Amino acid sequence: MLNAINLERIIGISIEAGKEIINVYESANFGIETKQDDSPLTIADKKSHEVIVKGLESLNLDIPILSEEGQHLEYQDRKGWNYFWLVDPLDGTKEFIKRNGEFTVNIALIHNGKPVMGVIYAPVLDTLYVAQEGLGAFKLDEAANREFSTVEEFASVALKLPLPKTEEKISAVASRSHLSLETEEYLNKVKEKYGEIDITSAGSSLKLCLVAEGTAEVYPRFAPTMEWDTGAGHAIVIHSGGTVTHTDSDEPLVYNKENLLNPWFIVRKKGFSL
Repeated sequence: MLNAINLERIIGISIEAGKEIINVYESANFGIETKQDDSPLTIADKKSHEVIVKGLESLNLDIPILSEEGQHLEYQDRKGWNYFWLVDPLDGTKEFIKRNGEFTVNIALIHNGKPVMGVIYAPVLDTLYVAQEGLGAFKLDEAANREFSTVEEFASVALKLPLPKTEEKISAVASRSHLSLETEEYLNKVKEKYGEIDITSAGSSLKLCLVAEGTAEVYPRFAPTMEWDTGAGHAIVIHSGGTVTHTDSDEPLVYNKENLLNPWFIVRKKGFSL
């Protein structure tokens, strides 16, 4: 199936969705609503969802789509999916509303519970993260005006992840101002082993991307997330050599579960251990 998917098309879809988001971001009206789970929803979420669904369906691959802003089928109707697209049209809606730029478009391809392709685009930063099984993970800045006719052409201009790190001090991804007790306990264990650490903060799936690119070594997540929050970032991490596992075991996160809520997890850079 991977051979039948044009990765450049997925990149193009994510950037097109990002442009729709920016149009709303630069307007005076976000059209903010509140969903049943009390999370915010904006016009930008809806427009991005429409662009992505239309784009993915135009590929004519007959791959089902599970999007945060789409219809969520009962497990009975999706448990037999071999491949499916896992989409968060606007990851970090709260960051979008705050206008801090730290929000992303997330598109992942899942095969039998595992992310085999991931594309993350941060529209304000104009930064693109891409990963595919067998190809690796990459980062590309100033992505919106680039055009690629082949995967090889993209890989030739993008930076392969993880990037070299010159700073010897360990960095962890976490909120600087709102550390949960579990997160503090985990970070204290990191300090016991490695000494003083830096705390790096970021919104949305960019947290996973920081580990994938090597800016941070670890990201402990002791708080609720949904599958669409992590699918694309998970792909970026594992295809850069890192891991995304349960907090209490080495079992990786899996996708298309009956309950789409993720367990708590730890994201680790390649080579990091505790």
